Amino acid sequence: MDDAERARGPWRRNLNVLWFCTFVAGMAFSEIMPFLSLFVSQLGDFTKAQVTFYSGLAFAADYAISAISAPLWGILADRKGRKIMLLRASLGMGIAMGLMGFVTSVWQLVALRAIQGVFAGFISNAQALVASQTPRKYSGRALSTLITGAVSGQLFGPVVGGFLAQVFSIRNTFFITAGLLFVAFLLSLFFVEEHFKPVEHHREPGASRNPLAAFKNPTLIIVMLCSTAIVQFGNASIAPIISLYVRELMNYRGPITVVAGIIAALPGISNIIAAPRLGRYGDNHGSGRVLVFGYIFAVIMYFPQGLISSVIVLGLLRFAIGISDGALYPEIQTVLTKNTPAHLTSTVFSYNQSFQAIGNMLGALLGGIVAGWFDYNAVFIMTAVLLLLNLGLILWLVPTIWHKNMQTVE
Repeated sequence: MDDAERARGPWRRNLNVLWFCTFVAGMAFSEIMPFLSLFVSQLGDFTKAQVTFYSGLAFAADYAISAISAPLWGILADRKGRKIMLLRASLGMGIAMGLMGFVTSVWQLVALRAIQGVFAGFISNAQALVASQTPRKYSGRALSTLITGAVSGQLFGPVVGGFLAQVFSIRNTFFITAGLLFVAFLLSLFFVEEHFKPVEHHREPGASRNPLAAFKNPTLIIVMLCSTAIVQFGNASIAPIISLYVRELMNYRGPITVVAGIIAALPGISNIIAAPRLGRYGDNHGSGRVLVFGYIFAVIMYFPQGLISSVIVLGLLRFAIGISDGALYPEIQTVLTKNTPAHLTSTVFSYNQSFQAIGNMLGALLGGIVAGWFDYNAVFIMTAVLLLLNLGLILWLVPTIWHKNMQTVE
């Protein structure tokens, strides 16, 4: 589709509907995290070490499988359309989530988490659909708006999940979450419209078999995918220890779970406010500039989090992190969109999801290891150093990222 066709299409309605669907999906994926280890402990007579191991296995199973399956679904989406992938993902994950409420052993739970990973891809395909249907001059704004749905849902999910588990029980929370995913399925089925035009590819004699040959700047694509993994690694390394850090800062007294839930939600609030504005600025002045700002701001905000002694200061700094997330996540995807041929949009977004899953898996594992070896504050400092190195890598390998008129693919 050229820009004229995109402008006449239902891209605004798709954006609004998919914003809500990605919010629901993001919340559904993350709201079981607060009680997953508690649920594991109810499935057998385990030692503390066994509960920790099985919880990590259940957590990682989803991301490990989705890292493998996402590119395959992305290739199929580029051939058959993105809407059908939305329906496949929401329905498949909803069924897997509902079945988790019936499990009686930890291995059944791990297996269903892995099956959920097979059907993953709702958010990445929503992003691909919006990217492929939106006029390119609005792509940064649209993707920045869309990402606030997923990120906010993921950040509010643990608070909602903890409340649902407390009120309705853990098993019933799985059923409620499955119902939310079914709502996303129905909304996608009846209100999302896609004008999909499959592109036939004919390999010229002697043409390169290198999949990166289709990109004018393959180095940029690789660096952005690696950046997705590193940014996600940073956030995933913080998530498992944030409530423990809050408990320590509060000297093990007071409403710790309530305060931890609020602090976990603060980045989502600032992300909703900042991401669309940063996306609009990126459309007008260059996505790369917003990306560089996001890295610098994140490094400045992460370092002090490992050095403070006040939970209030931690809350302020976590609120600020939502601003950097509003710059990093959407602008990485906007740069990918603007430098990817239209017929490979879903493929690239699916690879992006794979790198995000790898970052999630490694971040949670290594974050816990670093916290165990040193202390909670070391995780924040590690994240700041990683983001600083990531920025240096971008500026070294893709120095044109800073330029307003960085080359884009039509």
